[in-house]
Amino acid sequence: MRTRVVAVVLAIASVLAPSGCAGSADGAGAGRITLKVRLFGTFGYQEAGLFDAYMARHPDIRIEYSTIQDSGQYWTALQTSLSTESGLGDLQGIEVSEITDATANMADSFVDLGPLGASALRDQFYPWKWAQGLTPDGKVLGLGTDIGPEAMCYRRDLFAKAGLPTARADVAALWKNGWDGYVAAGERFRAAGIPGSAWTDTASGMFNAMIGQSPEQYYDASGRLIYDRNPAVATAWGEAMKIAAGGLSARLTQFTPAWNQAFTSGQFATVACPSWMIGYIKSQTGSLDNRWDVTTAPGGTGNWGGSYLAVPKASKHQQQAADLAIWLASAPQQVAVFEKTGNFPSNRIAAADPAVRDFSDTYFGAVGDPAPIGRIFGDAAGRLPAAVLGARDQVVKDLITKGGITRVEAQGQDPAKSWAKVVRDVTAATG
Repeated sequence: MRTRVVAVVLAIASVLAPSGCAGSADGAGAGRITLKVRLFGTFGYQEAGLFDAYMARHPDIRIEYSTIQDSGQYWTALQTSLSTESGLGDLQGIEVSEITDATANMADSFVDLGPLGASALRDQFYPWKWAQGLTPDGKVLGLGTDIGPEAMCYRRDLFAKAGLPTARADVAALWKNGWDGYVAAGERFRAAGIPGSAWTDTASGMFNAMIGQSPEQYYDASGRLIYDRNPAVATAWGEAMKIAAGGLSARLTQFTPAWNQAFTSGQFATVACPSWMIGYIKSQTGSLDNRWDVTTAPGGTGNWGGSYLAVPKASKHQQQAADLAIWLASAPQQVAVFEKTGNFPSNRIAAADPAVRDFSDTYFGAVGDPAPIGRIFGDAAGRLPAAVLGARDQVVKDLITKGGITRVEAQGQDPAKSWAKVVRDVTAATG
């Protein structure tokens, strides 16, 4: 998962190529190939200067890049483009919650990257990340970009006002017994009565973080829906209800303008913080360095987010697009993205690189005590469970969080009634 603000950003190298099928020749430059890269959110390639670096190394290649910040809007558009074979890029991003749908139901629309050179990277990736990008018959549909190991981000100044500890180790000790401890700390924060400040942004964020710690979530390994009988989902729902119905959240919707503004206004003191959230917080808070800090999440691990790169069969430049994907997925480039945006590598060589492992961010933490985010996220990544993903993971998750939790949190609906509607809605949506 990345940002869900509805906007389109174009960051284009040189001049836009004509629209139409994926890939085109540059009429102004003999022999040049234009590769269209279509992504969502912030993959970090443009920010880290990687497209310019690749074009400098390959003068016959020109990269035309665009991103849609709303990943749901992006996925809907990609499905339409695949069905019509129009409007596609040569390289497309796929979000982790959609990867099983792509590998199981859309394999015929994408190139097998293995024979084009991707198989050489297999041993460099976390095994579970590599496996998620494979089709049932072993074709390499997607190459991993980042993963989302979890931490907890918190406002040092608000903790101090509430009489809570501010040092990272002491804050993590508040929830050493897991999410029950996190809720208990939230009750202490609420009791301090800080005007305009809640313990967390939304119960949905807590739910997603908890689910990310479970190897089984909404589906089992056979592809059956189990969300309604999975103890992990029931526990996460119960803890989320303590937040939603207990007055511990700011009742915000993530990735909305109001949520963005709340990072600076102090409307919440904590936010479940996968690695990609680091860059997001910095982009929203500007000069508020040393207000936010990062520490270990309850439970110490969990994954929320991460994406893949895939080449549609409609591309006229499949090998060149695959070469670019392989280069972007390789360790040096994943290190560069982490250093620029905080997106944590899915490439294990990159994750073990001292530039990642020993990286501290001066924006977070007290002056003179920068947050060791490389170690925090690296430790979480090293303990991640191999999660089972289903074809409609995103649909089920949205119906629970944007539907069920929001009805309790923002509308005051009874939790039991809201869960009953979740079950009805999931049944209708998944057949």
